[in-house]
Amino acid sequence: MGPIIPPQSDPADKETLVSEHKHRGKTGRQSAAVFNVVNSIIGSGIIDFSLVLLIKGGALSGTDTYQSLVNKTFGFPGYFLLSVLQFLYPFIAMISYNIITGDTLSKVFQRIPGVAPEDLFIGRHFIIVLSTIVFILPLSLYRDIAKLGKISLISTVLTIVIIGIVMTRVISLGPHIPKTEDAWVFAKPNAIQAVGVMSFAFVCHHNCFLVYGSLEERTVAKWSRLIHVSILVSVFICILFATSGYLAFTGFTQGDLFENYCRNDDLVTFGRFCYGVTVILTYPIECFVTREVIANVFFGGNLSSVLHVILTVVIITIATLVSVLIDCLGIVLELNGVLCAAPLIFIIPSACYLKLSEEPRTHADKIMSCVMLPVGATVMVVGFIMAVTDPKDCTHGQEMFYCFPDNLSLTNISVSPFQLTTQLSHLNISTFP
Repeated sequence: MGPIIPPQSDPADKETLVSEHKHRGKTGRQSAAVFNVVNSIIGSGIIDFSLVLLIKGGALSGTDTYQSLVNKTFGFPGYFLLSVLQFLYPFIAMISYNIITGDTLSKVFQRIPGVAPEDLFIGRHFIIVLSTIVFILPLSLYRDIAKLGKISLISTVLTIVIIGIVMTRVISLGPHIPKTEDAWVFAKPNAIQAVGVMSFAFVCHHNCFLVYGSLEERTVAKWSRLIHVSILVSVFICILFATSGYLAFTGFTQGDLFENYCRNDDLVTFGRFCYGVTVILTYPIECFVTREVIANVFFGGNLSSVLHVILTVVIITIATLVSVLIDCLGIVLELNGVLCAAPLIFIIPSACYLKLSEEPRTHADKIMSCVMLPVGATVMVVGFIMAVTDPKDCTHGQEMFYCFPDNLSLTNISVSPFQLTTQLSHLNISTFP
């Protein structure tokens, strides 16, 4: 085991946080790390402050992993709790990515001429298994996360293409979709459920030490600059995507936005393909984390080549089996957000920093930590109760009601919203939930 870094009085100095021996020969350029973070954030986060806070905690405690930080701060109970959360979050994310892949690509392949919707080879289960064997497993077998930098760049570029398609459909499709009641009310009593979903989408803390370790110059100052760039890119992308989706569908918006579009929309079919590829390319980063957690807890952080392969295959196999049994994305995102992501984002980084830091109580970092901790606890408890007692409807595999009237093609819209509403009334379909 390589030497650990002693506690630092100034976390922004030139001391490194990750063992040079452990990461020798495994460094990458800063640009690759940026794309890895952006890829993780877009598939999974945009919480700037707590990411920097986490690395500062590593500097103060002289540790180089999330687990060792919590172990040194709160002992074995904290270490065990974090290990469970740090495993469950990316593992459930892997399941959700499989669900998205199956739902998205099955609709893509249905658009191939001569292919019937009931064909086995375009079914979501077959697609999940095939994509796992052909793409996900080989990428997940890499031992060095820095090698995924170029893959993450491809994923980021495809995400920009997807946003362009979604924004295009806001203009051409949005005016023809009936708006739900109170569509523009800022928040409703169940808004905390949305916080849970956003917590799922906005966390990459579980792999930040891995990405940090791939940097050539591993300092808090360098990490802070990298995170700020990554966050700005990701915030911009997330806001564009979310706003465009809601403007088009308002209260009809599904957990998987592409479930809102009609299957006969060729432009969206291309977007679905890009989306499926993006999710497949994001999956290996989550697998890296689940594997490292198990390696640290049960094998002292070191895996032989054979054990590395076996463990990777077992993790991916279990995630695949679970994902073929679950077909509703929304509840997966909500529960993972409130039970795993909220503690990883809000509670644990804040608690570690508050215990380790000797700064005065009026220091900005301590004030923010004192705010984040109770917010995280509230989101976790209330969000779980609401997710269980008031689950959202799932329309997995079903065409939305506005896709049916008179076989209307929404790619060449020539029907007014009034005509669409009238046609829906003849079908006894309500335009409001």
